[in-house]
Amino acid sequence: MGEPDDRKLGMDRNITRRDFLNGVAAGTSGAMAGSLLPGLDWEALTSSTAPQDQRGYYPPELTGLRGSHEGSFEAAHGVRDGKFPPKNAMPFETKETYDLVIVGGGISGLAAAHFWRAKNPNARILILDNHDDFGGHAKRNELHANGRMLLANGGTWAVESPFPYSKVARGLMDELGIDPASLAKKCYRSNVYKNLGHAVFFDKQTFGADRLVTNAPGGWRHGGGLEEWRAFLGKTPLSVEAQRDILRVETEAADYFPGLTPGQKKDKLSRISYKSYLLNVVKVHPDAIPFYQTRTHGLFGVGIDAVPALDCWVLFQPGFKGLQLEPGAHPRMGYTPMGFASPKEPYEFHFPDGNATIARMLVRRLIPGAAPGHDAEDIVTAKFDYTQLDQADSPVRIRLSGIVVAAHHAGNDAKAKQVDVIYVRDGKLNAVHGKNVIMACWNMMIPYLCPELPEKQKEALRYGVKVPLVYTSVAIRNWKAFEKLGVQNVACPGMYHHQMNLDLCVDIGGYESPKNPDEPILVRMERTPCLPGLPERDQHRAGRGDLLSTPFETFERNIRDQFARVLGGAGFDPAQDITAITVNRWPHGYAYEYNFLFDPEWPKGESPCEIGRKRFGRIAIANSDAGAAAYTDQAMDQAWRAVEELHSA
Repeated sequence: MGEPDDRKLGMDRNITRRDFLNGVAAGTSGAMAGSLLPGLDWEALTSSTAPQDQRGYYPPELTGLRGSHEGSFEAAHGVRDGKFPPKNAMPFETKETYDLVIVGGGISGLAAAHFWRAKNPNARILILDNHDDFGGHAKRNELHANGRMLLANGGTWAVESPFPYSKVARGLMDELGIDPASLAKKCYRSNVYKNLGHAVFFDKQTFGADRLVTNAPGGWRHGGGLEEWRAFLGKTPLSVEAQRDILRVETEAADYFPGLTPGQKKDKLSRISYKSYLLNVVKVHPDAIPFYQTRTHGLFGVGIDAVPALDCWVLFQPGFKGLQLEPGAHPRMGYTPMGFASPKEPYEFHFPDGNATIARMLVRRLIPGAAPGHDAEDIVTAKFDYTQLDQADSPVRIRLSGIVVAAHHAGNDAKAKQVDVIYVRDGKLNAVHGKNVIMACWNMMIPYLCPELPEKQKEALRYGVKVPLVYTSVAIRNWKAFEKLGVQNVACPGMYHHQMNLDLCVDIGGYESPKNPDEPILVRMERTPCLPGLPERDQHRAGRGDLLSTPFETFERNIRDQFARVLGGAGFDPAQDITAITVNRWPHGYAYEYNFLFDPEWPKGESPCEIGRKRFGRIAIANSDAGAAAYTDQAMDQAWRAVEELHSA
């Protein structure tokens, strides 16, 4: 793309979109940093005191490249590659000893601290996190426009799970005062978008022509009658063959496995991908596949070539109507694929900033001085005081931008009563000590941090390859273009971000969602880089490499180009109408869930997550990785298990 196009897209506009390093603008002047973070004391930030201890430090407001931001992973990569810490490097001895040191300040680590304090009210706890904010993947994007706060999730979005919440996880939610069903009924404003529907954007690179087709039946993903689909497909640039077969898939009820029992049908569906099912069983024309390819990106991080057809039936994808299947136990495995055997929670709810609210509630419970308020509603607009997170007199301390590079029993003796934890912060190695340690971090890093673990356990911990993904928040001056087109959600199956939408309207506490098209709003976009045709874990590795090698400029150019092409016909001008961009990049995104198109069928107790999460001396392992399930309730359950294991040791 040439320079004139860049100017037309607004690449030269001075908006809030700069990259950040540890919460401080990298390569910018102090004046610019101060303008992006009102009240930030730049001179203090450049002193030896940690940024989180300085007045005005508030990472939720940072824009640019967020998620796994610059400065949050480089030392860890050095450990992985055997290049860090330098040989014979001696860490600074802080002389700090805690009853519990937790590595990882996501929901699992925060929940572990909560559970530990419930058992030991006088315990001293230190939580170390590599990012410049707490919450792990539960990140908050907070932008301000025309005097109002705009919120979006920078990571995990909703509290639902395909698993019934355990007594422990449900109890923690109840203790925090989070009743999703009641909040959904009280806070959702579904009538705001009642006249807005769904659309699909067909891009010329994939489908031969740029064309936005509105009035997609059933929200495009499923549903809709014969005439609705015929009218919709007739407006698309799809070939006659693709239109014919999509119409058949979406509306016909054919039994493609005649003579088989429902159980036998499920077994067959569990052994083939959805792409294979469509091509080889339903016999659709290959031209129809790009229309469906990214349907599964938002949940699995890979396309339909790498997702079992059975899982797509569970997710209400089309083509299964005539099979007459009923919910029930999976015919092959003890581990449940996404959403399969368990009844769904009887609600759909998310906070405006996603599950960052849950993380914030846990932090407020652990460190009451960090934020005002007392319930699940006032937390949404509460302004956190980050200077309270790491106070010496606090029983719980949260230390940000501290990348743990080693955790081993004193003297490398698993019978020792103390674990030495080494972390790097501001380029300096530091040592703290824990009578107990919970590794609530990404499990695949643990073998490098704890080399004393048994080889079999280290191999198991390395097995999972986390799902790379991007959640992008784009602030726009108004949403008149969406109203003019009559759309709330646009699927873009061939574009850089596969999805763009106005978020659900949620009014909670003092937070008011935009309701007038003249008002500024945040548009949510999703990208899940992968390489179709490879086994799932290899696709995730390829996607991770893609994200780590992509500069913010590339994200921005693609975002602006997508807005111009999708909404340009309704008068949207990306150069004028985009006011801020936050790209939440997660090269190591959500926990890997076993995919039995590619993974073995392990006997109970022998799966990698079960072997990998075993307690070793005074070190226990949490995080949703330890449950091979990327859900908030699983993060809580694994935290509880880790706490129980250490207490029973």
